[in-house]
Formats: sequence, structure tokens, C-alpha cells
Amino acid sequence: MNEPDSKILLVTPEQPGDHDHADDDFTHLGLAADTNMMSRTVMDRRRLLSLGAIGVGTLLGATASASILGGGGRPPMPPGGMPPGGPGGPGGGPGGQGDADTIKSADGQCSTLPTETQGPYPADGSSASGQTKNILENSGIVRSDVKRSTGTGHTTAGVPLTLTLQLVNVNGNCAPLAGHVIYIWHCTAAGEYSLYSQGITAEDYLRGVQVTDANGKVTFKTIYPGCYAGRWPHIHFEIYPSLAAAVKGNVDRNVTLVSQIAMPEKESRAVYADKRYTGSTRNLNAITLATDNVFGDGAKAQTPTISGNATSGYSCNITVGIQG
Repeated sequence: MNEPDSKILLVTPEQPGDHDHADDDFTHLGLAADTNMMSRTVMDRRRLLSLGAIGVGTLLGATASASILGGGGRPPMPPGGMPPGGPGGPGGGPGGQGDADTIKSADGQCSTLPTETQGPYPADGSSASGQTKNILENSGIVRSDVKRSTGTGHTTAGVPLTLTLQLVNVNGNCAPLAGHVIYIWHCTAAGEYSLYSQGITAEDYLRGVQVTDANGKVTFKTIYPGCYAGRWPHIHFEIYPSLAAAVKGNVDRNVTLVSQIAMPEKESRAVYADKRYTGSTRNLNAITLATDNVFGDGAKAQTPTISGNATSGYSCNITVGIQG
């Protein structure tokens, strides 16, 4: 956890489309506190806000709240940042599985998605890409709109993208899976990653967590990712079986799936005509899905359906099958 402030802070209920906090909020209490608060009624939230330290204990449990109030925390992040193409190469390591490795449901209506490389730049508590920052511990990371940083309030610009993922059980005739945690992250229009790339190490935009609903769905409001040298345009995601597993981050084999979404070429080219995506067209011209070090073994299962345009934005949907 982050080092505590000298005063006790309070978590305020999130307003639609807004995840900023006032100076006297409980910030940095973590994913568990965020989800606990969001699951309560409005009246119950107000009651907790009035309880101060007791409210912290209610949201986190006695052990966790003692840690918050008593100090401790992770080592500081390394200075500076690492642009895409750092340790492990552009893809953050060797590619994973491909279309040939997917498993179809008995009725053939859904399939598993390939497992892919963990990086780059996940900020999930692992040592991938040269640091062990765990954004999943931070309050504010549970959100649908990921265009704004939870700490600085800064936003990042680009063509709007609404991304919906539906998690289904391949072993159960594609039945939706509720209560799982999905964490997404991707690069900016300029091909940079928050928390890592030089100049934006204090930002955490284009990263977010949600819990799947009764239909197995989560929806994020973000921007279309840029294309940096050496990689096909993509979005990273991780799936955790529970809130408790997600808070720990991607350690001790507690993640259900690490994979990536391959953005379609036609829409990518339309987006990259936007001047905010400087260099993306050049980078896209230098690579194909077949030569990409992650998608080169097949990306059919990882390509979403998409609609919209580069002026008003796009909506894309993908079904993610796991063996639940």
C-alpha cells in the first residue's frame, strides 16, 4: 500500500463517469475497499463516511486497516520510465498461444482465448518490465472510464473507444461468469504506457478494473490505442477469479488468464489518420499480424467485433472464454 497521510481520509461514492476524489477522501485504500463501498446502498455509504477509522476497518477488515493506519508499504517505483521496446523487447517477452491452442465449447458457440505474454508494462505486482508496482492495490482503479488518472486528474486524448468484454464458461455451454475481475491496460495515442514511459510515470490512465456482472460483462470507456514500433495495435487484459486474488496482483499463479485483444486493421488505419496518433500509421505499415511476436500464431479468437467511425468513436465487443 502507499504510505498513509497524516490524517484519515474518506472514500466518497463514485459519481457516474467521474472517479476524482476530494482532498479529504479515503484514497489509496485499494481494490477491496472500492468494491466493498460500491456494493453498498447509498444510505450505508453515508453511514460509513461518518465513521472515520471505524469505516476503514469495515471496508478493509481489521488486518488491512491496521496496515493502512500503522504505516508500511511497497518500495518506491524506480526513477524515470521505460518507453515501449524496453526489457523483453516490444512485446515484453516471447509470445504465448495461438488460435490452434483454443478449446471450443461442446456446442461450438464459444472458445477459450490464447494465453499471451504478461507484459509490457502491466503494473500488476509482477516483475514484468522492470518494476513491481501493483496498481490493483490502489483505490480508484475500479472504474469504467479509464481516460483520467486517479491521482493527478490528467486525461489523455484520442478517438473514443467503448470496449465490452463478456466472460463465459467454455465447459458450461458458454454460460456467463459473474464475479470475476478483469483488468485492462493499453498504450496512449502516442504509443506510451502510463506509470512506465518517460514523462507519464505519475499517471495511471488507460488502466482500469471491473467485476463481471450477471451477464459476465464489463464495459470500459477508453481511447483507441496507438501503434508503436514492433507491435500490432492491441489491448492487454488479465482475468482474476475473485477480488481477493486480484488485490494481490499477478503473483503466485493466481491469475486465470493473461491475453491481448488485436485491434482490426481497417479501423486502426482510419483512427491513425488523426494527428494525435503521430507515427502510428508508419509503425502499422511496418508490421502485419503474421509478423507480430504475439499474434503471429493466429489472432482470430482475439479480434473483436467493432462498429462506429473515427470521428465519433468506436464500440468493440469480444467474448472471452475460459474453462470455468
